[in-house]
Amino acid sequence: MIYYLNEAEVQQLLTMSVFLQAAEQSLKDRALQHAIDVPRQRIYTEEGIQHVLQASSKAIGYTGFKFYYTRPTGKSFYVNLINIQSGKLEAMIEAVWMSMMRTGAASGVATQYLATKQAQVLAQIGSGYQSSSQLEAVCAVRPITEVRVFSRQREKLLAYCQTMSKKLNLNVLPAESAQAAVQGAHIINVITKSATPVLKGEWLEPGQHINAAGSNTLSRVEIDERTVKRCDLITVDSRGTAQKECGDLIASIEKGVVQWDQLIEIGDIFAGKSPSRTHDKQITLYESHGMGVQDLYIAAKALDLAKTHLLGTTLPVGL
Repeated sequence: MIYYLNEAEVQQLLTMSVFLQAAEQSLKDRALQHAIDVPRQRIYTEEGIQHVLQASSKAIGYTGFKFYYTRPTGKSFYVNLINIQSGKLEAMIEAVWMSMMRTGAASGVATQYLATKQAQVLAQIGSGYQSSSQLEAVCAVRPITEVRVFSRQREKLLAYCQTMSKKLNLNVLPAESAQAAVQGAHIINVITKSATPVLKGEWLEPGQHINAAGSNTLSRVEIDERTVKRCDLITVDSRGTAQKECGDLIASIEKGVVQWDQLIEIGDIFAGKSPSRTHDKQITLYESHGMGVQDLYIAAKALDLAKTHLLGTTLPVGL
């Protein structure tokens, strides 16, 4: 018998606080060798793209994978949890919203460790579906008093700012340009699907922290080479994943500006194995691509909460 949780049930069970805790613990456990992650695998066809992220954790007792299939007219996301001891599938969880929230949570935890303690002004480039959790997560870990957002479609941007102002109980303001959003900000979120840089290094100021979460294929490039050069500390969720997916860093790697083995995995900072920001003038960067181990931990928490609150449907599978 397995639990099946649909999107509505997952949204009833999980809060940003839960996502933040699970994202941090998953990467910390991986750094401590209590969990394993396999970089995303993809199959490209004319009809759509199949994506699979795999992970296993003896710390929480589950192994499993997230499968999703995307095409212009639709998508489907599922996380499957398998009990390590019994070998049986215990849960299948719909994961469109959950995936969006965990992406934001990863940026939130990175911000908790890397942004200056006094950071209060948040800039964001991008206002698409993935962007709302980026704002919510950062606002959960820092006392943000001002938010500025820029995206190219003005009408959509104005509606987004109005919606997020109500959700966060903050003034979320539309910026006239990406540069205007970034200047004077303490934290910068970049969450787009752009193939050309939308953040330029010449705009950066000492002490800023950048969460770059949109470049999860080599064809996407959100930040320019000068941004990479100006960063004093560059972190990734996984070097293995970054090598396969981080379009933001490829040009700088090929020119010798930075090397793959010089990148710090963010989980090592969470686990105390690598240093975080050492002074308030440093510019820090977190390149987020998404990992199956994050999905595994969040899905396990969703399953625990579903059992507690008697939500979900039990299916007669694997009896």
